[in-house]
Amino acid sequence: MGEKKNILTYEGLKAYEDELEDLRVNKRREIAEKIKEAVAQGDLSENAEYDAAKDEQRDVEARIEELENLLKNAEVVDEDEIDVKTIGIGCKVKLQDVKKKTEVAYKIVGSSEANSIKGKISNESPVGRALLGAKKNEIVEVETQAGIFQYKVLKIERASAS
Repeated sequence: MGEKKNILTYEGLKAYEDELEDLRVNKRREIAEKIKEAVAQGDLSENAEYDAAKDEQRDVEARIEELENLLKNAEVVDEDEIDVKTIGIGCKVKLQDVKKKTEVAYKIVGSSEANSIKGKISNESPVGRALLGAKKNEIVEVETQAGIFQYKVLKIERASAS
């Protein structure tokens, strides 16, 4: 069975590529310098700086491998080709909670890009999954652990629009 595709927006792809480049170029150099300084201190058996630098090196190499795999299996959503008649990955949506009459805005992204603090919700989350395919003015029912919510779709636009 093939590996799962990581659906990314162009913005997400760029952020992961930048992080990978920074880890490969800058972070590896910083850690190598820390290890070199720790080795220069002599006895490594009780050298906390050496152990910390080696732990950091292991963590950075693991993150590099994780990012390489994520990018190798990336499928980038072309935001210019997004149909704003229905909600899909890469869309920004404005919703109204039918019961509370409050408005919320989300950007629908792939699961690896999701960040609720920044208003980016995964297409695999309960809300994201329920919204996919919905149209403007449609009422969408979302079943969550906290109960069932109803949202009215007020606006759908490309994420690159402001």
